[in-house]
Amino acid sequence: MRAMFAALALALTMGVAEACPDYQLSGRELYYSAAELYQAKAFGVIAGGTQNLEKCRFPGLGTPTGYVAPAPDFELFYSKTQGYALEIRILSECDSVLLINTANGNWYYDDDDAGAGDARIHLNHPSEGWYDIWIGTYGAANCDAQMILESF
Repeated sequence: MRAMFAALALALTMGVAEACPDYQLSGRELYYSAAELYQAKAFGVIAGGTQNLEKCRFPGLGTPTGYVAPAPDFELFYSKTQGYALEIRILSECDSVLLINTANGNWYYDDDDAGAGDARIHLNHPSEGWYDIWIGTYGAANCDAQMILESF
């Protein structure tokens, strides 16, 4: 009986893990240096997905709200130039959310910092390397959006 409960617990745990965004999956690859992003670059995307963030746990974050795809929408390789900050913001037709796994493994989430229901994350001291970026929605419906990358 104990083995059956252990197997059931393992299956439930695996189900929860499978229902969360996975930084090991691939998204659209982008390669930019801080100097190149000094002039903002915009990328079209469909915001949202099937993964309910409230069921997921991310180190350093509370319980984020919203829906994203299983794989990141974008994978950014960021070449750092000393003294530059990096900002990732969303312009959308709905209430957007933004989830990022940075090059040094930190997780960031935002819902409305860009105003008008749009998300924005500003990193004052970004690391060089790969950034996994999910553009989601606060509600379950998808919408058209733009991700804007800019350095300062």
